[in-house]
Amino acid sequence: MDWSLFGQRMAAMARDLLAQDSVDATLERITASAIELVEGSDAAGILILHDSKVETLAPTHALVTDSDLLQQRLGEGPCFDAAHSAQGERVYRISDLSAVQQRWPVFAPQALQLGVGSMMGFLLFTEDEDLGSLNFYSREPGAFTADSELAGLLLASHAAVAFSAARTHAQMERAVATRHLIGEAMGIIMGSHRLTEEEAFSVLRRYSQTNNIKLREVARRVCEEGALS
Repeated sequence: MDWSLFGQRMAAMARDLLAQDSVDATLERITASAIELVEGSDAAGILILHDSKVETLAPTHALVTDSDLLQQRLGEGPCFDAAHSAQGERVYRISDLSAVQQRWPVFAPQALQLGVGSMMGFLLFTEDEDLGSLNFYSREPGAFTADSELAGLLLASHAAVAFSAARTHAQMERAVATRHLIGEAMGIIMGSHRLTEEEAFSVLRRYSQTNNIKLREVARRVCEEGALS
């Protein structure tokens, strides 16, 4: 491993990640960088857990999605475990899936049948939140070395910060858009019924609560239809 070259490429990647204009673009750049920067990687993806259901983000190959779905079906597997709890291991590496795996005895042989020879992954986390796991796949046994693991860990650290920042930015943009939409809807109701701002907002809120519809959706309907139906 040429660590000097790796450092230069990591710095370029970090700048590139912060320049992406959406969460999806950021995630796609993360997994593409995983293939570019970590020796032995044939595929990469990010796994998010929703209770026992998995969501695969920015997979670079169908192998990633197939492996994640297999772990969901079996309820076991290294990516599944890495994403499951911040209290668990933050790094895993399986050198050879053709060897007997005591920890994942059902998953390993079936992953091998999918074409996975070796795997490793890293919990994506910041001080404030856990974001899932960044996982690397190779079709060859023994593809990942200690250098690969260190490179993956460094990449995952940058990826977690970029992922968190992109998601926070997207949440702020949605919040601003929602406030604008609600304000526009309030203006329509105020003009139609000669109400104050407080009275117009109360109308929207009551309709939202009575009909179990999110306030944003109520506002969108008013803006599109000119009234509450």
